[in-house]
Amino acid sequence: MAAEAFAALEPAEVMAWVEAQGLPAYRGTQLLRWFYRSPATSFEAMTNLPDELRRRLGAEFTFATLAPAVVRPADGGDTRKYLFRLADGELLESVCMHYPRTATSSERTTLCLSTQVGCAVGCPFCATGLAGLQRNMTTAEVVDQVLAVQRAEAAVGRRVSHLVYMGMGEPFNNLEATLGSVRRFCDPLAVGLGVRRVTVSTSGVVPGIEALAERGGGVNLAVSLHAPIDEVRDALVPINRKWPIARVLAAAEGYARRTGRRVSYEYVMLRDRNDSLDLAERLGALLAGRLAHVNLIPYNAIPGDPFQATPEDHIQAFRRCVRRHGVECTVRDTRGREIEAACGQLRADAMQATAV
Repeated sequence: MAAEAFAALEPAEVMAWVEAQGLPAYRGTQLLRWFYRSPATSFEAMTNLPDELRRRLGAEFTFATLAPAVVRPADGGDTRKYLFRLADGELLESVCMHYPRTATSSERTTLCLSTQVGCAVGCPFCATGLAGLQRNMTTAEVVDQVLAVQRAEAAVGRRVSHLVYMGMGEPFNNLEATLGSVRRFCDPLAVGLGVRRVTVSTSGVVPGIEALAERGGGVNLAVSLHAPIDEVRDALVPINRKWPIARVLAAAEGYARRTGRRVSYEYVMLRDRNDSLDLAERLGALLAGRLAHVNLIPYNAIPGDPFQATPEDHIQAFRRCVRRHGVECTVRDTRGREIEAACGQLRADAMQATAV
């Protein structure tokens, strides 16, 4: 029988396992700190644990559920795209973006993580969606990708400070793994990030938003809106036909009321598709008076698709229209264009190369 992934255990379960070995509780705390906070890449490397404990750990648990396949840097090394190979041969992507300290912001390193291999939502401007869904990731796989990137980033003197569930997949179509990994990332016995440093993004799965409100501990919520009217959003985000804008906004408003957290609305700018100034006015009117923030995203083109990026001057005009309604609106910093950093592109390249 295959060994269980160590990351599948809740910290409380790790503490119970250590106690069952007849060891004091502090050994469990040491073990958790080694696993979640150190650059160690094996149980054997946990040098202040007893030899017998390390042997038992190696016999009963798998240290990692994935192996690194490719690391591709960009932006002078400030962006690094990771491609991992899972035990069944499937590939997943994570993108790590380092932002140096500026006069108006502190230094941070943000990891964009995945929850599925592929995606079933089918947004036509997304490389992951065009490839379809292969399978859900386990909780352990979601956690292990973050730990693997943390260890790699530590080697270049960086600490992952923020997590965003904006990589491959729809997090709420893999709800239990998403919520289980959120618990690990925010648990002070595990990764230990504050809830304000973790953002879960959804294309608008209403039951998932409601579940996050009940069980997510108050992390940030982002909604991939991409259009302020159903006629346009139906074509860009197909699940809008199941959960239209009014239902998505009602769920997001409920989340904001319950948690007191501002909801971020993501809006990829597609030339002549969703970027008219009339739609900007509608977007501003739709979100006016809500605890909301709009994040405009310059489009990262996918080879062969029919979409084009909105020119920068027009993005700024769109932004001004939204802001006139009293809605905070910013433009996302574009990263990783030379490594095709949009979700799914590196995986697609690797799969194509393997096929050839």
